[in-house]
Amino acid sequence: IYMGDWSSDVCSSDLLLPDGVSVGAFIDTYYAFDFGEPSDGDRRFTTQPARHNEFDVNLAFAELKLARQKVRGRLALQAGTSVQSNYAAEPTNGSVSGPEVSRFLQEGYAGVRIADGLWIDGGIFFSHIGLESWISRDNLTYTRSLTADYTPYYQAGVRAQWQVSPTLFAQLNLINGWQNISENNRGKALGLQVSWTVAPNLALVYANFFGDEQPEDAPDRLRIFNQVSAKWFPAPGTDVWLTLDYGSQENPAGGNDNWYGGVLIARRQLSPSVAVSGRVEYYSDEDQVIIVTGLPEGFKAAGASIGLDVTPATGFIWRTELRGYDGDNPIFPDNGAPAGATSSGFLVTSFALTL
Repeated sequence: IYMGDWSSDVCSSDLLLPDGVSVGAFIDTYYAFDFGEPSDGDRRFTTQPARHNEFDVNLAFAELKLARQKVRGRLALQAGTSVQSNYAAEPTNGSVSGPEVSRFLQEGYAGVRIADGLWIDGGIFFSHIGLESWISRDNLTYTRSLTADYTPYYQAGVRAQWQVSPTLFAQLNLINGWQNISENNRGKALGLQVSWTVAPNLALVYANFFGDEQPEDAPDRLRIFNQVSAKWFPAPGTDVWLTLDYGSQENPAGGNDNWYGGVLIARRQLSPSVAVSGRVEYYSDEDQVIIVTGLPEGFKAAGASIGLDVTPATGFIWRTELRGYDGDNPIFPDNGAPAGATSSGFLVTSFALTL
């Protein structure tokens, strides 16, 4: 199980292109109904699906990829409501930064092989943290878990990827920060990923992050994040993913603010064209490091989902999912009621096509 850059490896083309060059495209359309019916149509605490009671495009991208013996690269341009949601917090510092342009660039990196199995890439690339991909087709469930939505999907910097052996992979990143292309301070962050294929049906992954995410004029607050994950294939057609997160950030008043989360996802292929999925999860950010609610106990919620996937033809997938949350605070929309609700749920259906 190769864990490096696995989420961006699907690219197909029937065009006559230079050796090692391929093109591809993907579009994910959806309709979602949030039972809390947010008045502005924006669904909270998620990047996907981002809109309520609306037919829209979740993610569409076109890509150009190069994969040769000594050099490689990928350029992918994107748009969609998940893009708008995910890049909304991109820092703006100066007149040539911010999300207005950078959100349309899914990946843009160039790489060179400097030794057998060792690559150096520079640019914008997918995050080294998490099993769940930014691209919905690569995940066991249609929507992404809280642990995925609140860890980085993209990074800007330099990375070294080393396939140490057929069963061991390592990656080291020097990046601008925690999911940001534009810098918000003078510091840089470090991130490590190590994946180990323990057996043909089991892979373990460890990832971390070290960096200061405060603006330039604010006191430094070191953020340390650790994640352990597992991919298990107990039987043909059955996938199980487990992810556990724990993060800590310095508090200027002393001590540390902490957050944690976990998710268990399973998917079973019932036939060549039909699959079902399920998920249970929990996320807690009482100190409001990652999710700011303004309420005394911050964000604490459990969730679950069930999904049905139908693939009637190659490259096309129809996914439907029912998902709900139950929290400790009234943080979810409640049909226009000012107090809000402690629970939430929605139903989403999606047509997606890979070209």
